[in-house]
Amino acid sequence: MALVIRTAIQMRFADVDSFGHVNNVAQQNYFDVGKTELFRELWRRTGVLEPIPAIIVSLQTDFLSQIRMGEGVEVETYIESIGEKSLTLQQRILCGDRECSRSRTVMVCFDAQAQQSVPVPDAWREYVK
Repeated sequence: MALVIRTAIQMRFADVDSFGHVNNVAQQNYFDVGKTELFRELWRRTGVLEPIPAIIVSLQTDFLSQIRMGEGVEVETYIESIGEKSLTLQQRILCGDRECSRSRTVMVCFDAQAQQSVPVPDAWREYVK
């Protein structure tokens, strides 16, 4: 787990439901913010400047603890593994030291023009050892 990104999340008013906790759909958006930051850092570190589109093909999320309005929220994101054309991400939503949610996402690098999967850039592989 060589590249771990921690992203502070700005909680929005609309994220909180009538029960006073962050809605599960909003938490998926928090995971997306973490994914964005991971790819941005990966592109910066590897010199692969053109974003290679990666699409989600599998997503599993476990909701472990409520997140309440006003709590500090961070998303931790890292690449668990890289295959020939896919990569698997692990993410956690943290409120301080408390793990509130975790997610595992499988993404495939995809060429939208050709409508087919493409190999993961070799430069990305050095960050998963």
